[in-house]
Amino acid sequence: MYLGILGKKLGMTSVFADDGRRYAVTVLKVEPHRVLSRKTIEKHGYEAVVVGTVETEEKKLTKPMKGCFKALGGKFYKILKEFRVPSAEAQEIGSEYGADLFKEGQFVDVTGISIGKGFAGAMKRHNFGGLRASHGVSVSHRSHGSVGNREDPGKIFKGKKMAGHMGNERVTLQNIKIHGADGDLLLIRGGVPGPEGGYVLVKSAVKKTEQS
Repeated sequence: MYLGILGKKLGMTSVFADDGRRYAVTVLKVEPHRVLSRKTIEKHGYEAVVVGTVETEEKKLTKPMKGCFKALGGKFYKILKEFRVPSAEAQEIGSEYGADLFKEGQFVDVTGISIGKGFAGAMKRHNFGGLRASHGVSVSHRSHGSVGNREDPGKIFKGKKMAGHMGNERVTLQNIKIHGADGDLLLIRGGVPGPEGGYVLVKSAVKKTEQS
């Protein structure tokens, strides 16, 4: 299965399993997803389907998007997402699915935009230990210290861990277990990236397929 869903993060809570264990879960609200169009190897060079979710008003869309949705059936959606599939012909245009796409115990990969934390120092951003608290260190206890060499190589390499912008990045958590689904709500064990009210992408795990 290659289709996925986009869910709105409502927050976290805890639930009890049948064996009495308590698990922390993230609650996602999943609105109906509708297959709007298909892409084929003959026409586009690959197999995929375009899915729309979260209905919206026509006046909130741009003119090109209005024309696109009218050609696809008249409903207007806030979010569009393309999913690669083995065979686009197997997905019927106009068909809908929701949180029932995944079942309890299934492993998934969850992708979202992490919470932005602004400019952060090296200790907070990269877990640096900082400089000594005494013995000559003055006013720079939380600094990251030396960042480069002298004549050779004479520069700072890209990717050097330094102070800078933290968060607001695309983050994917792999092999997260589905705790269960209740109507339009999907329960995922543990935390997922992003703030409350943000949307996250849930797809079948690419590295783990067994149920346990």
